[in-house]
Formats: sequence, C-alpha cells, structure tokens
Amino acid sequence: MNYIELFAGCGGLSLGLERAGFELLFANELSPMAGESYAYNILHEDLSRLAQGDLTPSKTLWLNSAYPDLKRRLRENPFEFPPLVAQGYSDLKGASNTISGKLVIGSIVELNKLLEQEPSFLKSIRNSNNGEGVDLISGGPPCQSFSMAGLRRKDCDKNTLPWEFAKFVAKVRPKMAMLENVTGILRAFRDVDGNKYYAWFEVAKAFAQIGYIPLCLHINARFAGVPQNRPRFILMAFREDFFKKWMGKNESQTHTLLFKSSINFFEKLNIIGIEPQYGDLKYFDSSKPQDRELMNASFLYQLQSINEVTVRDAIDDLKENHPSLQSEYVSYLNNLFNMPSGEKLFNHEKRSNSPTVQRRFRIYQILQQLNESKVTRNVMDLLKGQCRSLSYDSWIHLRSFKFKLQSGELAHFGSKEELEQYLLCHPTKKQTQKALNPDQPAPAALSIPDDGCHYDERELRVFSVREMARIQSFPDGFVFRSKITTGGRMRRFEVPQYTQVGNAVPPLLAYRLGMVCSQVLNFDRQQITV
Repeated sequence: MNYIELFAGCGGLSLGLERAGFELLFANELSPMAGESYAYNILHEDLSRLAQGDLTPSKTLWLNSAYPDLKRRLRENPFEFPPLVAQGYSDLKGASNTISGKLVIGSIVELNKLLEQEPSFLKSIRNSNNGEGVDLISGGPPCQSFSMAGLRRKDCDKNTLPWEFAKFVAKVRPKMAMLENVTGILRAFRDVDGNKYYAWFEVAKAFAQIGYIPLCLHINARFAGVPQNRPRFILMAFREDFFKKWMGKNESQTHTLLFKSSINFFEKLNIIGIEPQYGDLKYFDSSKPQDRELMNASFLYQLQSINEVTVRDAIDDLKENHPSLQSEYVSYLNNLFNMPSGEKLFNHEKRSNSPTVQRRFRIYQILQQLNESKVTRNVMDLLKGQCRSLSYDSWIHLRSFKFKLQSGELAHFGSKEELEQYLLCHPTKKQTQKALNPDQPAPAALSIPDDGCHYDERELRVFSVREMARIQSFPDGFVFRSKITTGGRMRRFEVPQYTQVGNAVPPLLAYRLGMVCSQVLNFDRQQITV
C-alpha cells in the first residue's frame, strides 16, 4: 500500500502508517523546522549536517524558496515563501520523476497550483504503483481556528486548508483519504450575522462533491493506548467506485448502519441533486456507548482499546530522582516502531526554573493532589492578584500539605495568614499551567513547556521534549530536530521541538488508523491481522 502525506509535520502520522504497512510516495509540509525532524526520522536524511557542509539534500525538496542554500532555507519563514510564479529557487519545476519517496517543503496551495501547471507531474503521481494509482492520502491540516482554545473565527485563512486538502484529493484520485483534526471542528461557528456554520459538515460536503463517500468519527487517542486525553475528528473518505467494491465484499448489518447516513448524504448531493442540510450526515462518537458498540463491531474496532495508559506509565522512568523501571508501555512503543534510543536518550534536556517558579510548581502539585475545584479557584485567584485572602475552607484543606520554602525544605504552615503571605509572594499570569495527575492520561492541551509541570515533589520542573514525546506515544529513537523552543514574534512561524510534539498525530493512534485503512485497502487480498 502507498500513501501521500499532507501537512506532514514532524512525522507522527507517517511513522504510524509505515508501521501499519504503508510505503511513502511523498510528503508535503510547510515548516522547514518540522520538516527537518521528518527528514531525519522518516527519510533518514540529516539536513543540519548537510547544511553545515554546504551540501544539497537528495530526499528533501523545496517547492519554492527565496534562497539557493540549505542553511538559510532551514530558517526561512514559510509564510514568506515566494509563489511559484515569482522569482525564487524551486527544486520541483520540471522535475516530475524526482519526487518519489521524498519530502516537499512548501505550501499546499502552491502544490495544488503546480499540479495544475504541470499535467505530466500530476499524471506521474496518478500512475503510481505500476498504474494502480494512490491508495491513501492522509494528513492533519493546521487547526488553530477550529480549536476550542483558539479564536474560533469562521473567516480565517487557515480554515481554508481542509478544502485545499480536498482539492488535492480531487486531482490525485486515491482510493481513500483520511483527514485528522481537532474536536473543535465539530462545534458550530457563528458568522457575522449570527448564523451557525458547521465546519466538519462543510468539509464532508467538499469530499462528497468530488466523488468520495465520507465517514465522520469522533474518537479519543486515549482509547487507542495513548496516555493523553486527546479527542480527535477523523474523516475517512472512500472513492465511490472503490467503496462499492469494498462494500460488495464486506456488506453486513453493522456496515450498513455505519454508512447509512453517509450514502444517503452522498446520493442526495450527487444523484438527487438536493443540497444536504445539517443533520443529514451523522458522525459517530466513541464516547457514546451505542456508537462505540457499533464501531467495535466494524472494521474500526482497532480504535478502541480497553487498556488506558497513565502519565506515570509514560515518563516515570525519566525522573532524575528515584526513577522507576521502564514500563510495559514504553517497551511496547520502542519495539512496535523498532526505534529504541540506544546509548543516548535525545531531547531529554531539563529546562532550568528559578527557585520562585519551583515553589509555584509545588503549589500546583498540591492543588492537583487535593483535587478540590473551589480551593483551586481560590488559590489561583490569589496567585493572579484577583484576591488577597484564602477562605477558611481552603485553609482547612491546605494545611496538611507541605509547601517548598525558600530554604529548600518542604514544610507545613502554622496559620492561614502565613500561607496567604507565602502564596502572594508567588504571583503568576499564566492561565492554564498545572501539575499533571500521574495516575490519569494527560490533558489534551500539552504543546509548550508552560502547559504543565511534573507531578513528583522532587521534580519541580516542566517536562522535557522527550517526556512530552512519550506522552504523545513517540518511541525513544525518534529524534526531534531544530530549535527546542521559541517565543515572541517568532512563534508566528517557527515550529520548534515542543510544538512539533504537540502538533503531531500520536504515532500509536496513527498506527491504529493505518491498520484500519489497511484492512479496507486489502479487502481483496489476504486479510491483515492484528
């Protein structure tokens, strides 16, 4: 089976798909920084080393760049890439036979334009695999505008990317397409007139209009064995002729129920010629018992695991003080993806925090252990300067805990007033930072160092890139490249290591999704077994 990866990021989705038996035709990614990690891990090409030697990469191509040399390309602002029609340096113009098995750095918008401008290039892609064509196009378009933590703007440039994905699929005509996005895409936007707009429904409509039957899912990576509560929207789109062949050999009561609204939606749009209305297409939510039961009885069963993994399972062996033995989860990841760390564990550099910040982290740990929402609100209001005192109830709950003193000791406070003065000396403007619960999967919002701190009182620090990667189900041998973190204006276009991890599709979820797709694509061959 072959695949094309759009919005490839650092390679989490590709890593899982390749373990599930897929072979890369080519990948596309906008960010050179994320692309550097993709090239290193998926294509085994060290761009940093090549740049230092002023050498030219053989597996990483630029759609168009303002620079001829690799060193400057790796730090180029991707939002300032010159368009194809402008002057620049392109590795692809007229190079239709050089793209196989490679990474293309550049905008999906410009890549779609290239397919229009060079029909022979498009023809070579469509005739892949000895003329059998492309099996799967996959990818996760950037999702800041769909995220519930984002601006939730309907008319945002980034909102057009799922439609660019569909445009690419319309040109290449794979048997299947798979789009991954945040759960916020399921929530309605409101336009300037207050009208509701459902992005997921419109994206599904875009795929139906180009001849693909959409199946929409709301799943959670934690049920696929990832130690993170990470709900995701998945759209699987089946080319109509391929779908009919597959259903002809796999029709069952379960599959009939699963695809009933999808088929009606597709036929209403393409055969009857009536514009579908919201409600005509169902999405299946794995958090709902009835939907979960239906999914478990279908080809989607691999997306539902009964064994949840905790933060402690993921990272407890990486502690500086009294580390545990490596868990079965970590051993499973390294064996599954065949990427153990070897002698050196990369990306595990500890970030230094001031004594004041360390003491504040201890406060977060206490609030996490206490798990009383009223007390947490009271303490956080005090830390943010929104109040000056603790309630008596908060004091009763907190007085049994040991706080970190300036001396470095852990000790109790003898009075409410002493604790109030201590808390007032540790102000913060951060809104979401908290200590993680070691006995639960991590929260979804975990993409920058400030999102969380360690749960162990002897580890008063933020997590390393490697610890974040473990939580995201990356094996230890997957090395994140480029800068570790960034800030200020650079956040607008740089994708450092922490962000690469946070933006990625968890490889373990990607593997499960790949196994689902492989069973569909192999329906007329020998069945794939788990």
